[in-house]
Amino acid sequence: MEQAESDIIDLFVIGGGINGCGIARDAAGRGLSVMLAEMNDLASATSSASTKLFHGGLRYLEYFEIRLVREALIERETLLCAMPHISWPMRFVLPYHRDMRFEGETPTSRILSVVMPWMKGRRPAWLIRLGLFLYDHLGGRKILPGTATLDLRGVPEGAPLKDKFTHAFEYSDCWIEDSRLVVLNARDAAARGAVIRTRTRVVGAEREEGLWRVTIEGEGGAREVVRARAIVNAGGPWVSDIITGTLRLNSTEGVRLVRGSHIVTRRLYDHDKCYFFQGEDGRIIFAIPYEGDFILIGTTDAEHDDPDRRPECTPEEAAYLCRFASDYFKRPVTEADIVWSYSGVRPLYDDGAKSATAATRDYVLSLDEAGAPLLNVFGGKITTYRRLAESALARLAPHFPQASGEWTAGVALPGGDFAVDGFEALVESLRQGYPFLAPGHARRLVRAYGTEAAKIMGAAKSAADLGRDFGATLTEAEVRWQMRHEYAREAADVVWRRTRLGLKMTRAQIAALDDWMLADARQTGRARA
Repeated sequence: MEQAESDIIDLFVIGGGINGCGIARDAAGRGLSVMLAEMNDLASATSSASTKLFHGGLRYLEYFEIRLVREALIERETLLCAMPHISWPMRFVLPYHRDMRFEGETPTSRILSVVMPWMKGRRPAWLIRLGLFLYDHLGGRKILPGTATLDLRGVPEGAPLKDKFTHAFEYSDCWIEDSRLVVLNARDAAARGAVIRTRTRVVGAEREEGLWRVTIEGEGGAREVVRARAIVNAGGPWVSDIITGTLRLNSTEGVRLVRGSHIVTRRLYDHDKCYFFQGEDGRIIFAIPYEGDFILIGTTDAEHDDPDRRPECTPEEAAYLCRFASDYFKRPVTEADIVWSYSGVRPLYDDGAKSATAATRDYVLSLDEAGAPLLNVFGGKITTYRRLAESALARLAPHFPQASGEWTAGVALPGGDFAVDGFEALVESLRQGYPFLAPGHARRLVRAYGTEAAKIMGAAKSAADLGRDFGATLTEAEVRWQMRHEYAREAADVVWRRTRLGLKMTRAQIAALDDWMLADARQTGRARA
């Protein structure tokens, strides 16, 4: 049974991934009334399954995506300054030797095959160096160190690699805790007045008297009608289904669903730098130190036919990634080294490209003004989410003349109000305030929560004051913070999205956490799906 209709709001956002939450935050900060509905947990799909990088996309230069690369490179440092707790610089080592050959075809390789046919199948060193020169200078780099050449002989970076790799290029990009980025955008949106509704499905919407009449269904099946002046469809992999199914509109635009799979292995080397590997098929993968004890390797590009089919790293994809990495590492990477895998579906704009690898990573914003406005968001990458949000509000600006202007550049997300180089000092400050914290525990808390870590600790004088220990340094105090401030409802929300502690916890520990959260939700009256 439907409840009474709510007051009219300015903007209704469908989708609680990075684009939806970024748009909600931007709009709320401009003074618009905003509601966001996400059918599952925040970042439950693509936005928690990325390679976890703020990067310009070095490979995209081969496809002449110059504008996209430039925008992403500029954003790296803008975002780094706003969230130095969940983002930090990393150095990438790109091994090279002159006999490397590649079968993959790109616009650049086609040109080379005509101009210099003897180079067919190769990325020459000068071409890579030219690409890295552009990478260094397109985005006005100020903080991150530039490209350098590296002699791999006798240095830690060369130790795990096959002996044929004697030289490399080294360049900079940034890590990002992708799920936490989404959650912090949602939190900041809520702090600025937005209503964030997780576990809430949009079951229908129709235009009526110049407004949208949106029907949402929450936990337990209760329905509510929300009237909104405009809708943003940021449904990610479901964006096309929302247009034709939920909104019952026709559209000639669509998404190309591309599955990107990753494997997480035991630690394969001892230093803290990442590797950028080039494959004979023209693709690239990364090998990145992950959560202290592991290495993250990915990603693949495979067609995915149904957004409702849960993406999983197939045995074939896992074997492919192992073979790819083994072409570079002295010790072969085998499936026995894999401790976890994950996969996400990238909703790329369908530009008619021949292959998933060649499909554009740029975003497209399509505005339907046949009545109350509808803005559909196609594609996009995590590095450019803030610029995408600005562009979305620019497209909607004629419908909201009362809204203020752009404001998000450099504005800190919750917990990120400290200097880019201030992480170690913040860890030391937390340890001084709470001397019972182990060094690794303190670092993890600051990486996740920044200046808000002390709020989680509160008046604790000992580890016992933090409540139950669920394992892997996860305490009751931290879980309660996530439940009260970060929309967490169940164990998976905590250990696989807001943290990655599931890698270090046993199944029994995770099950016990889930039971505790369910009991707490019942006791406090919070609904649980």
